[in-house]
This record gives sequence, structure tokens and C-alpha cells, in this order.
Amino acid sequence: MTDAAAPSARRLSLTTKFFYGFGSVAFGVKDNGFSYFLLIFYNQVMGLPAQTVGLAIMAALFVDAFLDPIVGQISDNWRSRWGRRHPFMYAAAIPVAVSYLLLWNPPRGLGPQDLFYYLIATAILIRSFITCYEIPSSALAAELTTEYDERTKLLSYRFLFGWIGGLIMYFAALKIFLKPDAAHKIGQLNAEGYAHYGLASALLMLVAILISAGGTHGQIPYLRAAPHRKLTLLQLGREMLGTLAHASFLRVLAGSLCTAMAGGLALSMALYMATYFWEFSSAQIALFTFSSLTAALCAFAAAPILSKRWGKKTASMSLIAGALVVGAIPISLRLAGVFPPNHTPWVFPLVFAQNIISTGCSITAGILMSSMIADVVEDSELRTGHRSEGLFFAASAFVAKAVSGIGIFASGMMLAAAHFPQHAKPGQVPAEVVRHLGLIYVPTLATLYVLAILAVSGYRITRESHAESLRQLAAAADLAGEGEPASSEGHLG
Repeated sequence: MTDAAAPSARRLSLTTKFFYGFGSVAFGVKDNGFSYFLLIFYNQVMGLPAQTVGLAIMAALFVDAFLDPIVGQISDNWRSRWGRRHPFMYAAAIPVAVSYLLLWNPPRGLGPQDLFYYLIATAILIRSFITCYEIPSSALAAELTTEYDERTKLLSYRFLFGWIGGLIMYFAALKIFLKPDAAHKIGQLNAEGYAHYGLASALLMLVAILISAGGTHGQIPYLRAAPHRKLTLLQLGREMLGTLAHASFLRVLAGSLCTAMAGGLALSMALYMATYFWEFSSAQIALFTFSSLTAALCAFAAAPILSKRWGKKTASMSLIAGALVVGAIPISLRLAGVFPPNHTPWVFPLVFAQNIISTGCSITAGILMSSMIADVVEDSELRTGHRSEGLFFAASAFVAKAVSGIGIFASGMMLAAAHFPQHAKPGQVPAEVVRHLGLIYVPTLATLYVLAILAVSGYRITRESHAESLRQLAAAADLAGEGEPASSEGHLG
């Protein structure tokens, strides 16, 4: 398809949606590992202070802030016989797997300073390589279809498979790799288990990327080709800044960033809260896989329905509020002294049910806000004259990585502020420390969710305005004609 042609509003087959969504297994595994295990592994197992681990991950996130939009802009303007996106997707597969394996296998005998630098280096590597896959892959959502509700359905598959991939490895880690043994009564503190987890995760990520890239390869003729133009680095930079200044995009980006920070905080603290605040066993913690999977399935079904009935903006704001209220209830009640004591029969089912509802609201809101970013593409094209799916979804990918980056950093700061001990045993942490942790956690979560709602409230693209943008683009394409055929050279336009 040429750059001058109107974008496709076609319906997609189930097979196309499956292969597109399946690729997010790789990102789900990576992000789940960062969110759930990285802090506890490097803090409680390897012995780095929690705030030091958080600082290392924030350093990697700082690199992402510069790299992600560059990859997005290059992807938008890349010309090859395999289109704009697929060359990057194929090229990233092996580096993603190798760098993730290295993250969980630090050399033995490293001192604290060397271990800190090793963590920074490997975190930057895996996040950089996953960027080269995730941004081109996620940008396909805006190219495969322009239909308002079809985009929500397509992105529902992406979120569903991302959660499935992450939860499969989470469950496998707790039930297979991090099982308690004679030397490790607490399975989450078993260093050797993390090495095995890293290998299994790396192989799954490799397979997911290759299957998704190969499965969507047949869609290349229907995708946009990069424009025929020569761009200098200065022009690329100016276009990047001009495109990203879109008001509605900045609103939904800010909202997405706040919800990502809140979600990352919740995920990073999940094992700490389950192990030390609620004092659940490893077997009980593993069962939370099913609550999160249930939440992801509910979100997969609910997002298209809510998008059609309420519109993306209203639905996402309502869901963020729901995630806040339901997510804060059990800890708030415990702090108020009215929640059942630990190890009594009602504690686990109540927290389990709360996790389904709050996580389901959060995932559904994430799907809708990603779809809102996709809808910005056509509005921006009318204003700027060029399409920038990769650039917009680079910002979205940065937000997704902020889930683990800022979440781990904030968690590390919280643990330090609460004076949480290293190598702590469940039931042996002073009660005032655990209570202090809860008193910091709930207000921080509430602040982030409220800021997200305020940001999203300024988003201005509706179903009607999106349809009008498509009509104007189609009219402009008719006037422009078919344009020139795509070049088969692999280079920037």
C-alpha cells in the first residue's frame, strides 16, 4: 500500500489478531519478570539495597526515554521489501532472548558496586532490544485497521497475550523454579531457581517474537510504505517534536504514564505485600496467577463492549477510579484494624477477589488508552501531513516500560522509607515496619490514579471526530492518486 493511499478500515481475521497479539507474550514475560521478581531477586537474594536496585532500573528507563522515540521515528521512515516494521521485529528476536538470560545470571563473586553496574548494563540491554521489537510490533495496530472499535478488539488481543505470557512464567517460577527446598525454606529466595527461570523465559520470548513476526508477515502488502523523501537528523528531530506536541496525545500519554506508575508500583510490591503484609504461603501466592489471568480475560471481553457503549475516554476514566477504590480497600481496612487477621480463612479469598476486580479494571483501562493513542494517528496526519504510528507507539512503549521502571524505583524508595530489612523472614518483620509500609503505599497509589483521571479528562478525540478524520484523509487520498510504489531498499526514506 502506498503512502498516499487511505488507511485501511477493513475487518481483520481471527488468525491475524491471534498472531499480532501473540507477539506481546515476549513483552509480557519481560515486564512481568521486572515487575514481580527483579527487585526481590537483586535485593533479598543478591543483597543490593532496595533503593540501589530502583536506581539501576531508573537509569535504564532514562535511556529508554531517548531511545524509544528514535526507534519509533526510524521505523516510521524505514523502506524495505519487508515494509517498515518487520525487519526490526525479526532482528530483535535473538538479542532479546540472550540479554534477558544474562539479567538473571550475574557472575558469582561480584561486589555490591560491580553488581550494581551489571544490573544497569543488562537492564539497558534487554530494554533496548525489546524496544526494537515492541515499538514496530505495537505500531502495526494503527496500520492493520483504522476502524474505531476494531482497534480496541485488536489491542485487546495484545494485552491478553501479554498478560498470559507473563502469568505463565510467574506461575512456572513459583511452582517449578522457586520451590522451597532444604536450603531455601522460602522459595522466592532461591538464587539457582532464578537462573532456570531466566533460561525458560528467554526461550519463550524468542519463540513468541518469531511466531508473531512470521504470522503477520503476509499483512505487509496491506501496510503503509514509508514516504519517498530524504530526511536529515535535524528534520527527523523537528518532525518528532512537532508530532509529539499533539494535545490529546499528551493528555492520554500523561494518563497512561500515571496508571503505569501505579500499576508498576502494585506489581513490584505484590510479592512483598503477599509475603510480608498478608503472610501468604508460596502455594497461595502462586494461585494469584489465576486471579490475574481471570482479570485479563475479563478485560479482553470488556474493553470492546465498553468502548462501543461509553466511548474510550469515559470508560477508561471510570475504570481507573474502580481500580483505585477496589485496590485500596483491603490494605486500608487492615490499617484501620477491621480486616480479618492473617492466617484466618477469609483473608486469602477476599484479597484474591479484590485482585481480580482491581487488576481487571486496570488492564481494561490500559487497552482503551492504547486504542486512544492509535486514534491520534489520523488526527495527527491531518495536521502534519505524515503518519507516525511508530513514534506515537514509542511513547506508548515507554509508558509500558515505566510500569516496571518507575514501579521498582518507587518500591525501592518505599521499602527504604519504611526501614524494611534485607533477608527478611515472613512473620519476623516488626509490625510497625509492615504497617508503615502500608501507610506509604495506599496514599501513593491514590495520588497516581487521581492524576491519571485528571489527565485523561482532557482527551478530545471521539468516535465522531475520528470518523471525520478518516473521511478527510480518504478525500485527500483520492485527490492525490495512487502515488509512487514502495522502494525495496532498506534505508531511511
